[in-house]
Amino acid sequence: MDMITRMIVKVREYQRGQTMTEYALILAAVAVVVYVGYQTMGSDIGSLLGRVDSQL
Repeated sequence: MDMITRMIVKVREYQRGQTMTEYALILAAVAVVVYVGYQTMGSDIGSLLGRVDSQL
């Protein structure tokens, strides 16, 4: 019985670690998308704000 209990505990701990890894991968993917979006649209947004500022 103790062996079965230890196996169940190991499986639960492994699943928690796996979930944490999945969250880290999702967070890294979101960070990459945000960075690429900023690099792509950063200069466009800056020039748009400059034009609005000059018109005001």
